[in-house]
Amino acid sequence: MSNEIKCIIWDLDHTIWDGVLLEDEEVTLKPGIVGIIKQLDNRGILHSIASKNNFNHAMRKLEEFGLSEFFLYPEINWNPKSESISKIQKSLNIGIDSLLFIDDQAFERDEVKFAYPDITCMDVLEYDSLLNNSRLKHKYVTEDAQRRRLMYVQDQQRREEEEKFIGTPEAFLASLNMTLIISQAQEEDLTRAIELTERTNQLNTTGYTYSYDELNWFRTSDQHILFVCELVDYYGSYGKIGLALVEIKESCYHLNLLLMSCRVMSRGVGTILLSYIMQMAKSNNKILLADFKKTDKNKMMYVTYKFANFKEVSTGADGITVLSNDLSSIQKFPPYVKVETKS
Repeated sequence: MSNEIKCIIWDLDHTIWDGVLLEDEEVTLKPGIVGIIKQLDNRGILHSIASKNNFNHAMRKLEEFGLSEFFLYPEINWNPKSESISKIQKSLNIGIDSLLFIDDQAFERDEVKFAYPDITCMDVLEYDSLLNNSRLKHKYVTEDAQRRRLMYVQDQQRREEEEKFIGTPEAFLASLNMTLIISQAQEEDLTRAIELTERTNQLNTTGYTYSYDELNWFRTSDQHILFVCELVDYYGSYGKIGLALVEIKESCYHLNLLLMSCRVMSRGVGTILLSYIMQMAKSNNKILLADFKKTDKNKMMYVTYKFANFKEVSTGADGITVLSNDLSSIQKFPPYVKVETKS
């Protein structure tokens, strides 16, 4: 199954608009392009630009068309498109295989595809099919999805402030006044929980995805606890960025799934949810087991478990490695994050 598309990167000349901006007196938007971009934005699909153009001239034209706010980290310059796309991908911190590049020039598409075989490229002649593209049609449109672009804009503001900040990284994090809210999932959280399992690849211990009915069963089961967490700071909410599924057994707690959005990787909150579950298990006189399944992208989660003093117990034919922790040493919450819990 192909990955869902998380961001569309557009060319401008003869793509977003008809005409060449530096040559023609007037350029006109492609028919229906505004509605397509806005509908996809509402689904949580991000947009950016990789165009060979004059930056200020192109941005003024996008502002005239009322579209400039929709494009994150636009790369409008004379560099190869592959370089521009690399910068966009790193700024968004998402996989190359979740990008769609749209350009009218076969040469540009081929140059990008040669540099990044996992990217999807599309001729602009197909742009009117975007709304029906299965990789752009998500089963659930969550509140976090509808706010995704705004959350990236807030991330960009944080990044700019961090570059200007004079002091240690810890002092900057303290200046954000972060609060991590850990709560047991409610029914209204389930669609976002599904989205997290489907979209989070790097900081995901098993790569499992679950249906709405499965998650709702876990939520109401006496033998399971389904946790979600939200991060809030001075600039606003990052949304629901963490998920954990704990199975309650007679002698242990078994952590079936732990994941954290890559968007908060640099905030140092990734281990808080794990430490909270470890504390909970210890207070109930249980040991803690955890599942880990190696994927192409989740090595960092294995490192997280090892740093938290988990030891390998067994690996099954299904590729699931079970780890164990005697809870003799539990990392403290970082001092720059306030932790709130809700039952």
